[in-house]
Amino acid sequence: MQAVKTVVDGVLVLEPRVFGDARGFFYESFNRQAFEAATGLSVDFVQDNHSKSAQGVLRGLHFQLAPHAQGKLVRVIQGEVFDVAVDIRKDSPTYGKWHGEFLSAENRKQMWIPAGLAHGFLVVSETAEFLYKTTDYYAPELERCLRWDDARLNIAWPLHGQQPQLSAKDAQGLAFDQL
Repeated sequence: MQAVKTVVDGVLVLEPRVFGDARGFFYESFNRQAFEAATGLSVDFVQDNHSKSAQGVLRGLHFQLAPHAQGKLVRVIQGEVFDVAVDIRKDSPTYGKWHGEFLSAENRKQMWIPAGLAHGFLVVSETAEFLYKTTDYYAPELERCLRWDDARLNIAWPLHGQQPQLSAKDAQGLAFDQL
């Protein structure tokens, strides 16, 4: 596994070693020792989530407040998404910056999003199945949503002139300046 730093402090893109031949492929999607060696991080995952979404669905930008902020290790097992992490940690040197990465079943990349960041994704294939491990449990009373289209952030979502499909909750996200 190789970990690649991004412009957002602590956000990493993980590229696994894949072994493949005419029969198919094999790779370890998670190995604690390999993760620690590649990232220098020791994390405990407590929850796995799996979602399936149609093309044009945008989920996020979600985050949980302390004391239940969640670190996330995310990947796609079917289809492709444009995955985004936004630094909303006021004491961070990259506060207000975002990183977007195409994650797909084909490229098998994963993204590590530290606790305290907002996270979301846009499905760019016909459908996509998205998996993520979290470092804390879901706490609905502490969940918040940052507007996906906040002008200050100016995230370059690959929408190609289309409007995304949003949940009612995501359509009511907070502006960055309201955080």
